[in-house]
Amino acid sequence: MTETITPFRIDIPQADLDDLRERLRRTRWARQLPGGWDRGVPVAHLRELAEHWAESFDWRAQEARLNAFPQFTTDIDGQRVHFLHVRSPEPHALPLIVTHSWPSSVAELLDVLGPLTDPRAHGLDPALAFHVVAPSLPGFAFSAFPEPADERPWSVDRVARTWAELMRRLGHDRYGAHGNDAGALVTARLAALDPEHVTGAVITSGLGIPTGDPAELEGASQEELSWLKTLGERMAGGSGYGPYLASRPQTLAHGFADSPVAQLAYLVERFKEFDGWPERNGPVAEPIGRDLLLTTASLYWFTGTGGSSSWTYYEGAAGMPVDQRDVPTGATHGGPALLRRIAERGNDVVYWGDGESPSHMVAMAAPESVVTGVREFFQVLLRRSAPGR
Repeated sequence: MTETITPFRIDIPQADLDDLRERLRRTRWARQLPGGWDRGVPVAHLRELAEHWAESFDWRAQEARLNAFPQFTTDIDGQRVHFLHVRSPEPHALPLIVTHSWPSSVAELLDVLGPLTDPRAHGLDPALAFHVVAPSLPGFAFSAFPEPADERPWSVDRVARTWAELMRRLGHDRYGAHGNDAGALVTARLAALDPEHVTGAVITSGLGIPTGDPAELEGASQEELSWLKTLGERMAGGSGYGPYLASRPQTLAHGFADSPVAQLAYLVERFKEFDGWPERNGPVAEPIGRDLLLTTASLYWFTGTGGSSSWTYYEGAAGMPVDQRDVPTGATHGGPALLRRIAERGNDVVYWGDGESPSHMVAMAAPESVVTGVREFFQVLLRRSAPGR
């Protein structure tokens, strides 16, 4: 097995850009069905976004922004793994592996990399800084391109073991971990599998979701129980993409590979369909700039990974983060106190941000809140380990 780490730069051929624009311009548009967002992404909304993608969106500018961060690839367990490795100028910085969400990419993390790695330059206390490793999940973008994803199932366990090997290969003996959505599942499992090396695991949300055990709700107020009932109704609704991806991902993959508008529509729905707190009803105005959304859509399109990125569902990996007590745990956007009480039954919870996430892709929508939560979590750990404590 080779442990070679190879420098990498994104360089999409101009012919691929020209082909994308031509396909967008030749889109055969669907008729608008009665109703609005409740039937799916409206034609007018999607058409305006696709026209911007074809005529105004500057991929080369976004490519340069990604390439401003050091990128590498390495082969682990039969899979090429693409990752950003952004070292801090602070000599005491803690290594931190950060895992993006689904359906997203490392572009989700661009606005948090600077403040985490170089806090001094962003007006933050340089006493806490990080060397950030941000991998592309297997099957996503450049962790599957130009070769297809590995034929063997990519379970959360397998990804977590791959991340542990990546950090070992990079020489990081002690490190922290952070993740959102699919990245949260991997982060929690990484802590459970590699507690001798992981100092702490902080995720955006997902801990404390009731499992059905009546003991979890002992002492809950009527207000909390009502909130929980509404949350359950929201989580049970939506477009039903989860069961479909769990059973027939290849069918959708054909459309993703052949039509950029099909890929875009799917991503828009996932970005718009807020699946979090119960007071949200229906699609919300996503606080994410359209160029950042189109950067993600472009990465999926150019690498042909719309289908392979769905392994979190068809390998049965979708769910909630595992409980574990070996490594201190935190949540940057954990939610109400009820969820923290449930989470504490199976986790050593040392930090809980109870604010609502403004978006499923919170690092895109409110990067400062993620930076604050990650820093506050590790500050708690530093105080815990201080002499005399």
